[in-house]
Amino acid sequence: MSRLYLLLLVVIAGAALLGMAIAEHPGYVLFAYKGYRFESSFWFFLGLLLVLVIAFFVLRWVVGLIAASAGVVLPWSQRNRNRRARQAALHGQRDLAEGNWQQALRELTRAAASDQQPLVHYLGAARAANELGEYAQSDDLLRQAREREPKAEVAIGLTQARLLIERGEYRQALAVLQQLNEDHPQHAYTLSLLQKLYVQLQDWPALCQLLPTLRKRRVLPADKLDELEHLAWTAALEKIGKGELKEGETTRGLVTGCWSQMPSSLQHDPDLLYAYATRLRELDAEDEAEAVLRAALKQHYEDRLAYLYGQVRSSDPARQLSLAQGLLEKHPNDPLLLLTLGRLSLVNEQFDKAREYLEASLALSRSAETCAELARLLAQLGETEHSNRLFQEGLKLDRLPALSEPATP
Repeated sequence: MSRLYLLLLVVIAGAALLGMAIAEHPGYVLFAYKGYRFESSFWFFLGLLLVLVIAFFVLRWVVGLIAASAGVVLPWSQRNRNRRARQAALHGQRDLAEGNWQQALRELTRAAASDQQPLVHYLGAARAANELGEYAQSDDLLRQAREREPKAEVAIGLTQARLLIERGEYRQALAVLQQLNEDHPQHAYTLSLLQKLYVQLQDWPALCQLLPTLRKRRVLPADKLDELEHLAWTAALEKIGKGELKEGETTRGLVTGCWSQMPSSLQHDPDLLYAYATRLRELDAEDEAEAVLRAALKQHYEDRLAYLYGQVRSSDPARQLSLAQGLLEKHPNDPLLLLTLGRLSLVNEQFDKAREYLEASLALSRSAETCAELARLLAQLGETEHSNRLFQEGLKLDRLPALSEPATP
């Protein structure tokens, strides 16, 4: 209350002072322009001026109120257009999330036409059209997005690639991603889609070339990348050279070239060594396969490689047998190594040693393959009854493998 009293006293004092000023001297104001004259007291002119200022602000407020009311009421007003665009965008995104593709397409297309930033609406509408099988409309919406948002090339290109992948148009998607990677190198998500597409297309050489970039950009976790690298190089070795060759190319050259391009850390991997030696054997490069396996086994023993070493028919079988016998000193209870020694002994026509190695292998592991090898050897030695028993056992253990006949003693 004290503030109200103080304000009232100030107003009264101000009015009293103003009245004294007016009574003391009314003042005089004269405006003359050509034949027109306006004259009044100073204080009357000042009051008139104050009234005009107040009237201006009141009129401005009334006009603004009328305009705002018209914006709410008139359907063609900018305010209503913006409101409808926001509602269309909201409903369209909700329908898109719920899988209501037809409604989403309609609402998002409407929102894109009205919004000043239509990119997300065009991309959503393109996806909805793609889900409906309206591929031409989907492509057209992406084209419109490029025209309206030319700086969003990466977002539009990635969306187009994903939609093409969903259609099963992998080659077209690959072309889009390769162009994106060329224009925007080392973009992480582009690289991620590229590697998935290479796996889908089983384009292993291309994936092998992409792997260093994937590792540099850390597109995948280290363990996933190691697994992918192992898969890619193994598959590349197995498949390279099996398609149509270009002029001047040879299968053997492609296989050895693939091996030389492989990271050195992988050239010691047992699976990859096995795959490489197997391809060399398929190409009748037995001596090269023997050299690869011999170097690997000297460095680190693997029973799979020892097993494959017994199937290689190099020009120096005596050296193979000598190496295998040296390995036996450190691995005397490996049935696969003993099977390899039996086979190499047969090649070197050491039949008694072959029988000894094969029987030792069977004592450690009853395998169909070892049964077959020993049975064939016994048949050649004239021990028919024993041979037949082993053949029967091998058939029960597994399907009879395709094996080379032992040399005649």
